[in-house]
Amino acid sequence: MTDRTYFEDLAPDQEFDLGAIDVSKDDIIEFASEFDPQSFHMSEEAGKASILGGLAASGWHTASLIMRLLATNLFNKSTGRGSPGVSRLKWKHPVFPGDTLSATAKILEMKDLRSKPQLGMVFIRVRATNQDDVEVIEWDNPVLFERREPAR
Repeated sequence: MTDRTYFEDLAPDQEFDLGAIDVSKDDIIEFASEFDPQSFHMSEEAGKASILGGLAASGWHTASLIMRLLATNLFNKSTGRGSPGVSRLKWKHPVFPGDTLSATAKILEMKDLRSKPQLGMVFIRVRATNQDDVEVIEWDNPVLFERREPAR
């Protein structure tokens, strides 16, 4: 018997606590310098002059941090086999230095796959909030999970 989570172990409305991660000023600037070099992600002064109100993490940085939690605390303990894409992504609030982000994943829907009976499709909603319980990011995406037994 394995301790990995299979398609059959999941159910609609099931929710997973993905843990938390801290965001530092250095991390924000380092990520932005390499992947999203916009001034409000790299300079406190530019951040204050922007609609963000201060140095803020790139939305892609925020998504990457939460993906880290999702992979570490759900996918790497499961038979997850990847995703055909993200169907919806919303950056809802800026992430600032010193924020602590906490994330959850909720099962929205599940489907058998006739073309690949050894897999099932699980539709999840990933959500993260900061230390003040303000939602900072939310996305929905389908994820393929291996089945214990092929669907009939």
